[in-house]
Amino acid sequence: MTASAASTKKQRIVVGLSGGVDSAVTAYLLRQQGHEVVGIFMKNWEDDDQPAAADGDPSTPGYCTSNEDFVDAAAVADVLGIEIEHVNFAADYKDRVFAEFLREYQAGRTPNPDILCNAEIKFKAFLDHAMRLGADAIATGHYARVRHNPHSARYELLKGLDPSKDQSYFLHRLNQAQLSKTLFPVGELHKTEVRRIADEIGLPNARKKDSTGICFIGERPFREFLNRYIAMAPGPIKNPKGHTIGQHVGLSFYTLGQRQGLGIGGLKARGAQKGGGEHAPWFVARKDMQANTLWVVQGHDHPWLLSKRLSAMDASWVAGEAPQSASAMAAKTRYRQSDSACTLASASAADFALDFASPQWAVTPGQSAVLYDGELCLGGGVIAQVPAFDTAM
Repeated sequence: MTASAASTKKQRIVVGLSGGVDSAVTAYLLRQQGHEVVGIFMKNWEDDDQPAAADGDPSTPGYCTSNEDFVDAAAVADVLGIEIEHVNFAADYKDRVFAEFLREYQAGRTPNPDILCNAEIKFKAFLDHAMRLGADAIATGHYARVRHNPHSARYELLKGLDPSKDQSYFLHRLNQAQLSKTLFPVGELHKTEVRRIADEIGLPNARKKDSTGICFIGERPFREFLNRYIAMAPGPIKNPKGHTIGQHVGLSFYTLGQRQGLGIGGLKARGAQKGGGEHAPWFVARKDMQANTLWVVQGHDHPWLLSKRLSAMDASWVAGEAPQSASAMAAKTRYRQSDSACTLASASAADFALDFASPQWAVTPGQSAVLYDGELCLGGGVIAQVPAFDTAM
């Protein structure tokens, strides 16, 4: 039985109520199992850091909807008959997550703040706070599962049962101590079932749209937001022949595989029918920080966008130790990606290298490579580099 499943022992469980339907149903399911449930709403970003509403109406939603989410979370707590506490983790978030987010962008990499937020805030600062409240465990609305393996005496992180919602990728940095105190009840369900339960019991947020993106960026243009913290540093955009075909605004503002916002238009694709008017899009292929040069290629499957090997740093292993080298497994180099067969070429407590059976598209330094053995999430690390390409083409 997974640790997310029902327990016969009544426990005091602190649930992270986000205002969304997943955490709301999480709290409901635990109440149904007879546990003492307490809700905590985590405020991770200060609302006054966002610009005022354009129409001057304070009721108009801004970029970060923290206040609205708290109202929804409080309404859920009222329906379920549980206590809710509003806790401000904004200072921890800025120090542990946002500062690292900026450092990575300034170094030319593309970080994933959601992964760091889970490791540093939701399953560290929040977990610590819950333990001070006398909790036996915490629970969140993530689509993943936790299982205790009696043979290894270790806790295992498993994919959620709904493959379209599985969030184990974002949770791969959780360790044994964190997993031993964590429950993921909706990881046992499909999203449609979660919505059905919420409707059936009359939760006020049953039909609330799922949140997307990062709270501190919200709906505003990403480049506009980043420019508040990182200065623009223009430089050349070059094609594979080394010809300058445009100017970039600063390498920090681009990511590998990016297609939109390059400002160089679309030159006719090689091999397009004469006069056909077809254009092949440009994609960011590499960023040369030393030369302040952005390299772009034409066509989604250009060789410069494909990699069969990567190295990763800052590794984190769920079991507490690295898997055996030369092991056959699967990995994701981005969240919305199918598992890709690979071999663990080398591995240590701090880093690892992967060889893929087939080329991977736009493997991006700063993102995470997460390893799987079937439904079991083994851990992962931050992509450090992919093989360099030859610019003399």
